[in-house]
Amino acid sequence: MTSHLWPSGGRHLWPAGGTSAAQTHARGHLVYAASGILAVHTERGASIVPANRVAWTPAEFTHDHRAHGATDMRIVFLAPSLARLLPERPAVFLASDLAREVLLALTGPGNYDDTTPGYSRAARSRLLRVLVDELREAPEQPLHLPEPRDDRLRAIARLLYETPADNATLSELGRTIGASTRTLSRLFHDELGMTFYEWRTQLRVYHALVLLADGRDTTQTAYACGWANPSSFIAAFSAIIGTTPGRYRAGRTPSPRR
Repeated sequence: MTSHLWPSGGRHLWPAGGTSAAQTHARGHLVYAASGILAVHTERGASIVPANRVAWTPAEFTHDHRAHGATDMRIVFLAPSLARLLPERPAVFLASDLAREVLLALTGPGNYDDTTPGYSRAARSRLLRVLVDELREAPEQPLHLPEPRDDRLRAIARLLYETPADNATLSELGRTIGASTRTLSRLFHDELGMTFYEWRTQLRVYHALVLLADGRDTTQTAYACGWANPSSFIAAFSAIIGTTPGRYRAGRTPSPRR
C-alpha cells in the first residue's frame, strides 16, 4: 500500500484485498473511493462505498476498511464545527458531481507533491464548506449489510457470504440450520430491519460490485451472484446503485493525475 497523509486528510493506494486495522479518530472523517470499492466496517455492520458514494464516520467510532479491487482511497477530516452538521452515526451519501470533484481536489497531489501547487488554508476552508453543504443536501443511499447478532442469522449469513449464488429459500435455509421460516422472518425484520430477500439482494449487489471491480463483465457477474439472467441483475443493481453495471464499470476509474 502507498500512503500519503497530512493533517487534514490522506490518500491510500490499496492493492486488491488490502485491509486496515481497527481504529478510531478524534475527528470525524469522510472516505471516498476514487477507484475500486471500499467496505467500511463498524459495530453496526459493513457499508459498501463504490465510486458514487461518500462514507461518513463520526469521531471516536471504531472502524476498519477493506479494499476490493485496486482502490484509490481519499480521506478528509472535518473540524467539529463542520462535523456537527452531519449525522452522529456512520452514514453513506450519494456523491454529486460537485462533491466528488471537491473531494478529489482536497486530496490531490498538492498536499504531498512539492512540484504541484496546493490550496491555501482559506481556499481549503471554502471547499470544505461546499463539500459539507453538498452532503447535507444529498440523500443517504447506503449499501449496508447489517451485522446479525442472533446465532441463527449469523449461520445464514455465513452460508450466503460464501455462496451468494445459492438460491435456497428461507424455508430451505431454515431446515439447514434448524429454525422455522416464521422465526427467521421475524428475526430479519426485528434485528436487521429488512426482509430476508431484501437482505440477500443487498448481499448479492455487494458481491457484484466486488466482481466488477475485479474485471468481470455483466453477464459473468449476474450468474456468479445468483441472478437468473443479466437483465434481472441489471434491474436490481441499477435500483440500488443508481447506474447500470456496465456504466459503473466504465466510469469508476478517474484520471490518474488526480
